[in-house]
Formats: sequence, C-alpha cells, structure tokens
Amino acid sequence: MPTALITGATAGLGAAFARRLAADGFRLVLVARDEARLTESAGQLKLRYGVTTEILPADLAADDGLSRVEARVRDGVDLLVNNAGFGHPGTFLEVPADEEVRMLKVHCEAVLRLTLAALPAMKERDRGAVVNVASVAAFFTRGTYGASKAWVVNFSEAAALEVRNPRIRVMALCPGFTHTEFHDRSGMDKSSIPSFLWLKADNVVNAAMRDLALGKRVSVPDLRYKAVVAVGKFVPHGLVGGIAARLGR
Repeated sequence: MPTALITGATAGLGAAFARRLAADGFRLVLVARDEARLTESAGQLKLRYGVTTEILPADLAADDGLSRVEARVRDGVDLLVNNAGFGHPGTFLEVPADEEVRMLKVHCEAVLRLTLAALPAMKERDRGAVVNVASVAAFFTRGTYGASKAWVVNFSEAAALEVRNPRIRVMALCPGFTHTEFHDRSGMDKSSIPSFLWLKADNVVNAAMRDLALGKRVSVPDLRYKAVVAVGKFVPHGLVGGIAARLGR
C-alpha cells in the first residue's frame, strides 16, 4: 500500500487531497498544527475509506515542527503533498515583517526541505511524486504571497528537470479562487470576487491528480484559469497587479 504525506491536511485542498488519496487506497500521514482536528479527520477517513492513517501535529513555521515532518518524509513516502499555506489580508506594507518571514518559511523553506527529504528515497525506489501547491497568484504581481508561490512554481519545475526520471514526478499545482477556509482564516473580503471564478476543492484535486498522471510539471486546473494565466502573459504587470490586489482584498 503506497503512503502519502499531506501538509495542511485538515481543511481545504489538504482535506480534499486526503479524501481522494484515501479513496485511491493510500496510507495517509496527515500533518497540521491542530492535533484535535487531525485526530478527528483521521478517524473520519478511516471510518469512511478503511485506510490506515497517521497523524503528525506540527507547525511548519517552527524549526522543531518542520524537522519532525522532515524526518518522517525521509522514512519514505510515495507521494508528498506540500499544501500548507496561508495569506494576509493587508498589502505588503501593512503586514508585520515577522509575519511575512513566517509565510516564507511555510511556503518556501518547508517546501524546499520536505521535497529534498522525499526525493532521495524516491530515486532509490525508482518511483514517487511530489505535488507542491502554489497558486495562480504565482503568475501575477501580488506581494509576498504571489512571490512565494512564484518561487514554488520555479523550484518545482527545476526539481522535476533535475530528477530526470519519468517515474518520479514533481509538479506545482496552481489553483485559482477555491472554496476553502483559506480566505476566511486570512480575514479577506470575498465579496469582490465574481461567483464564476470560484472552484470546488475536490475538482481542483481531481484535475491535479490527472495532470500528475500525465507528467505535467505545472497544473492550472480549470479552463477559466488557464485562460486567465494565458491572457496575463500579454498584459502589463502593473495593470494585472492592480486588478489582482483589488480582487484579493
């Protein structure tokens, strides 16, 4: 039975990945900060899908938490989903520096260290996959959040090229606005975002797993967001950044 480790596994895309992978027969290692919620999620998954679940409470912004997860990944996983992340409601100049650094630790350092922890064992077994959850924001000018997700995309593509093995895949997942707890936890106003732009978490995960099977290095679920990204390449960054900022507030 293959093993999947998912960070940020108790809500949103992380929970959707857990449901999909449990249905696919994976043994699950669930990582999040809230131990009580992890225990509840693990119990529900085991009851519904009959899968083995392991919980690992950890704060990826803290060195001890990240080190514990890193050690578990080195023990061997077949699929690593780096999903943990968060946003800020304010603009770049309104957010305290320590909170920006915390974001970089979760979005960049954790992704870097956990991916590097997973790949050696995958290379030894000649199989495995890593999904690093980025965002459509990676392709636009949107403060530290967008910059950190752009790093995730660039790093994932570079790692995939470096591995040079079709049986080991590294992919950046870049969803658009998705119905999760993300915006509520970040204190963001969702009223300015048109309803037609919202995606369902389960649909995003299904698209991601399909693209991973196809060997894509970057997955942008849904034709609407594929079009947004394509058009964005031909629009001045300043204009796109202003629109993105208004939508994200």
